[in-house]
Amino acid sequence: VCLTCCSRDVMVKIDQICHKNSVKFFTGDVFGYHGYMFADLGEHEFVEEKTKVTKVSPGVEDGPDTKKAKLDSSETTMVKKRVVFCQLKEALAVDWSGEKAKAALKRTAPDYFLLQ
Repeated sequence: VCLTCCSRDVMVKIDQICHKNSVKFFTGDVFGYHGYMFADLGEHEFVEEKTKVTKVSPGVEDGPDTKKAKLDSSETTMVKKRVVFCQLKEALAVDWSGEKAKAALKRTAPDYFLLQ
């Protein structure tokens, strides 16, 4: 479900319905130079390709780069990952006065507070 130009109450209500029924939910809007996008994908599983890191065997090379790990681009492994997304209601209800929030505050764009 994709929403735009909706009130906060409508977005929260539809996200709750989508989350309950395992339906992916996206919402966003733009106000001049400022905008937002939110995604609730519920439990999302995906596969990520990782390049294998191999170390150079000792004595093969001389110099300062001998100890550095090198990427072997010919060998890759597939790693299955799982992410659990929060609901819109939870994202909007963050308590910014706590200790954990102080660290997150530095990474949060000022636009978040404008949109609140």
